[in-house]
Order: sequence, then structure tokens, then C-alpha cells
Amino acid sequence: MAQTPYEVLGVKPGASADEIRKVYRKLAKQFHPDLNPGKPEAEERFKSISAAYDLLSDPEKRGRYDRGEIDETGAERPPRGYYRGHAEGAQGWRYQPEGEMDLSDLEDLFAAFGSAGGRRARGQTGAGFRAPGADRQFTLTVEFVTAATGGKQRLSLAPEEWLDVTIPAGIEDGQVLRLRGKGGPGFGGGATGDALIEVHVAPHPMFRRDGDNVLLELPVSLAEAVLGARVSVPTVTGPVTMTIPKGSDTGRQLRLRGKGIQKKPPGDEIVTLKVLIGHTSDSELAAFLEKWAQQHPFDPRQGMPAA
Repeated sequence: MAQTPYEVLGVKPGASADEIRKVYRKLAKQFHPDLNPGKPEAEERFKSISAAYDLLSDPEKRGRYDRGEIDETGAERPPRGYYRGHAEGAQGWRYQPEGEMDLSDLEDLFAAFGSAGGRRARGQTGAGFRAPGADRQFTLTVEFVTAATGGKQRLSLAPEEWLDVTIPAGIEDGQVLRLRGKGGPGFGGGATGDALIEVHVAPHPMFRRDGDNVLLELPVSLAEAVLGARVSVPTVTGPVTMTIPKGSDTGRQLRLRGKGIQKKPPGDEIVTLKVLIGHTSDSELAAFLEKWAQQHPFDPRQGMPAA
């Protein structure tokens, strides 16, 4: 039996949204593929964690799941009744089913009206009744890099029914993909419905998105910031080598063109430097800086207004 989203995250069904968020962030960092190279089991665990958080972080979806209206993948569960919920529908569509309908159900409906439609549905006479199949709704969580660069991801439509979904580069969180002919079957020769897939992008431990640009905060050492260096920088298309100019401060931004969201044209990656001192117990460095500061007075807060 598949685990519930609560079991995947290791929280109780009554857990608060804040508790779920904290547990997810901890697990996402622990099992993220970028931090576990060559470990497919970690990648699968990360996907399960992201899918569970996608469902439980949305109050509406969580409520529907708790009421049994959708399953752990976000797919609709078969309704208990077909007709009563549609009695107030638009003219001509009041009894269009949300899910798949058995032929016997439709025949019983025609028989209840005592019309010739019952005979036509049985294929005895007339042109027959035709209706399009219902659309099927699903949710799919994809990794940040997949959303940025594009790719394929497998989606479970039913216990033994799978579909490889093509993810276009640059897809945004909440965007809906329509797959023609992947919904419920039509009746009487009617067209098959579509699959509507709402895509959610899992947060990344390093990257953030800003339009078509990708933002990254890059730690650098004091020596690299002062003396300049060439360092390896992660991007959504793989690591690249970047030059850090001499005398770079924390907060300085450098641009890697074409390394952002891989649309046409692609966006850029904006790298913000974060200078880390490292070990502060180095007496030699402390002595040097003390002497250097006396010879080169500098007030980094000059010009700031008084509180």
C-alpha cells in the first residue's frame, strides 16, 4: 500500500502548516539530488517528499485529500454518485458525468425517462447518443532544474497506468498542461477527454527564479574576494568557471549570460557574492588586519543616517 503524504513527511495528520514546512525543508536538503550525486534512491525519495509537500502545503488540496476526494497523487477519486451533483448544470449538460460512466448507468437513466433514447443507447434503433469523455485532472511536482531546462517526467494516471509528460523549458509553478486524448473515454463514438496536469515546481536549495533569470548566492573566501579568483559555479545546465574580480565585496552581483531559464532566448544567472571569513582564530591574520586597518582607515557605514 502506498504511503500517505503524512507518512512520507513523517508528520501527523493534524500537523500545522508551519510544522509541515519545516519538516519538508529539512528533508529536501537531506535528499536533494544535487547533494546526493549517484544515489538514485535519494532522487526518488526527494520526488516523493516534493509530491507530498505539494499536496499538503495547499490548504484546498489538503482538505480534499483528507475528505477522500483526491488521492495522494492529486488525482480525482471516483465519485460515489453520478447524477445528483449535476442536476443544476447548464442546459443540455446537466447529467454529464465527472468521471467514467458505465453503459448500464446511462441505459438506466434513459429507461427512467421512458424514452426511445434507452433503445438507441442499446444500439437498437436511431442515430444513438454521443457524448465527449470527461477531462481528468492531475498534479505533478517537478524539480527546479527540470522546470528551467525542460525534460520528461513520469506521471501516474492510475495504479497501473503511467504517462511520460514532456515538461517545456521555463514552465512556471501552477501552470496547467493539456494532453489531448488522455482523459476519460467518450460515449457512443464521442471524443476522448483530455488530461489537465497542474505543474508545481519544487524549491531548490541553491537556485531561485526571477522571471527568466536564475538567482544564486555564492560563498567565497576572504582571499578570493580580495585577490580575485576563478571558481566553479553551479548553473541549471551544469557547472561553469567564473572569474571573481579583485576587491569584490559581499553583495556584488555577477552575470552569467544564457545560464538562466532555458527558454528562447534564455535568461541569465545572477550570482551574488557572499564573503565568508572562515576560521577567526588565525592569530597571524588578526595581527595583519590590525596593522593594516591602522594604516588604511575605512568606515563602511559612512553616510548611513542615525537611527
